[in-house]
Amino acid sequence: MNEVLPGVSVVLPILNEERDLDQSISAILKQDYPSQFEVILALGPSKDRTNEIASALAARDSRVILVDNPSGRTANGLNSAIAKSRYPIISRIDGHSEISNSYLKDAVTILLQTKAVNVGGVMAAVGKNSFEKAVARAMRSPLGVGASRFHTGGSAGPSDTVYLGTFLKSALVEAGGYDERFTRAQDWELNFRLREKGGIVWFDPSLIVTYRPRSSLKALAKQYFQYGTWRRAVVRNHRGTVNYRYLAPPTALVLIIISILLSALVSPAFISLTLAYLFVVILGSLFIGKSWLERLILPVVILTMHLVWGAGFLLSPKGLIAEEE
Repeated sequence: MNEVLPGVSVVLPILNEERDLDQSISAILKQDYPSQFEVILALGPSKDRTNEIASALAARDSRVILVDNPSGRTANGLNSAIAKSRYPIISRIDGHSEISNSYLKDAVTILLQTKAVNVGGVMAAVGKNSFEKAVARAMRSPLGVGASRFHTGGSAGPSDTVYLGTFLKSALVEAGGYDERFTRAQDWELNFRLREKGGIVWFDPSLIVTYRPRSSLKALAKQYFQYGTWRRAVVRNHRGTVNYRYLAPPTALVLIIISILLSALVSPAFISLTLAYLFVVILGSLFIGKSWLERLILPVVILTMHLVWGAGFLLSPKGLIAEEE
């Protein structure tokens, strides 16, 4: 593509990102992009040195712009950053993610070539310590997250949703931006509305974003409980959007509970269903793990991802999302 590429506003919702923020923003500022771009950080009420680091980044480079996000909520921060943006392309990145030097150029080129309203690629989870590496392995495996292309890869083409995303700002604004009622699943919900308006959401495996997983089992469990809770909220708000992949974890959890209860109350033979599930998880962990330590940690990680997500889905309160007037 020989034409001049349009300017890009990179937007990031930032909260408690002390560990990765400097590295994440540095990767954005090093972009090999042939046109102008800005980096807008929507700063929430962090409890660590995040805002101090952000201020130092802004002082060093005028392309870094800071906006306040008092609520700390992701959707609110993204909308505030988009409202501040100057350019016709919006690229969403997270403060614990890292992009390659050609990411913006590649994403915008694909966006223009495909005439899509949003393009995105692979959420390439990469851990630093043993636990994070096990989580990353699970997140990049169908055993951990199912057949989602933005986790496990696949061929380029239209998709229900993509990781993060590079958008036509006009389509994003026309759709109403991110729904601020959603704490999680904002991306999926937004992409649903973009597609409902006739837009194309495009997945391309060449767009790779490095993602840093949660560093403790407690943090992972909290994350996946919220994923399940808010995915159920999307289903309630947009009837007919549920599919087998989202029903698998809650169904597995219900069957395991029934299996355990029947084994205790009726016959020990009913525990076979639970044992079969555990066997599949353990056997799968042996295959996908790259070290014996990973193979030991992976069953706990995968069980947490499956069952806690399922619990969040089942326990999601009906009043979580207020109906629009």
